[in-house]
Amino acid sequence: MIELIHLEKKYENATPLKDVNVTINEGDVISVIGPSGTGKSTLLRCINMLERPTGGQILFKGTDITDPKYDVTEARRHMGMVFQSFNLFNHLTVVENVMQAPMDILRVPKSEAHDNAVELLKRVGLSGREYQYPDMLSGGQKQRVAIARTLAMNPEVILLDEPTSALDPTMVWEVQSVVMDLAESGKTMMIVTHEMNFAKAVANRVFYMDQGGIYEDGTPEQIFDNPQRELTRQFIRGHKVLEISMDDAEFNYIEASAEIDRYCTRNEVPSRIKYCMHLVFEELVEQMLAVEIKEPRVLFTAEYIADENKADIVVLYNGEHFDPADSSNELSYKVLRSVTGDLRHSATTEGEYTNRIDCIISD
Repeated sequence: MIELIHLEKKYENATPLKDVNVTINEGDVISVIGPSGTGKSTLLRCINMLERPTGGQILFKGTDITDPKYDVTEARRHMGMVFQSFNLFNHLTVVENVMQAPMDILRVPKSEAHDNAVELLKRVGLSGREYQYPDMLSGGQKQRVAIARTLAMNPEVILLDEPTSALDPTMVWEVQSVVMDLAESGKTMMIVTHEMNFAKAVANRVFYMDQGGIYEDGTPEQIFDNPQRELTRQFIRGHKVLEISMDDAEFNYIEASAEIDRYCTRNEVPSRIKYCMHLVFEELVEQMLAVEIKEPRVLFTAEYIADENKADIVVLYNGEHFDPADSSNELSYKVLRSVTGDLRHSATTEGEYTNRIDCIISD
């Protein structure tokens, strides 16, 4: 359906897309993941010709839409785009926002556009909101209006550029559920997202982008469970495993707490396990190790295992052999024992970290 041939996009100080070659089949639902700055959004904007490539070709149903003679508005009739920001017209009601493009571009009669918009708003769970204005809606509701507006053009391809990134974490799921419903409709879709569980659940293909292109292309099972290439493995591990390193007296505990929150949101960690992870870090690292070890160096790692609904935590630290069970801080140790199972200390005489704590948190 869409073929990218030696696609390139250069800016003055960067080349996010160097030589992209891939075929997107009709009905594919593709999650696009990767570190920031690797061209994910640029790829979508080039496919929709919002950004004109500086090299290569984009074939849409066999037609080269990068040809200077091609009318790009024709391609955009068949490709809908949902952006990070909602881009709604605040002076129009919700239903008018959805009606506008079909009337202006497709010349759909007003009554037909209205009826179709009402049905689409019902589909995205916004019945009863048709005559409200955007500033009366939550962020998640605004994004669902934006999705309905895209669907109103009946596109063959839907491109979504981080549709949940501007949302409060409590609103993310409501938009994800709408997108997952769309994915089951047979539409061809590409979704740039930083939500890894969502990326795995919604797609039949995953593009991992790095080094100026699609570094690895595979099924969700391959990319997330058995990546074949090194940078993909590093990226996936970085999302699955939280690492916090403390190596000086100026360590920022507030930022560490925020990092735990970000990890838990990204990996959809249940609230109780998230709360217990915070407690383990605060009681063990802040209240015990930082107090009882001179010049502590600590590596705190946690991995949430969704299938078993548990978090495995490993804490490595330096200094003489120190078992928290022997700490004078009996209260902190009691809290640790109350929120963890199988709390174990081990020690070695070799390496930077001479002590190790293993524990498990389960819901």
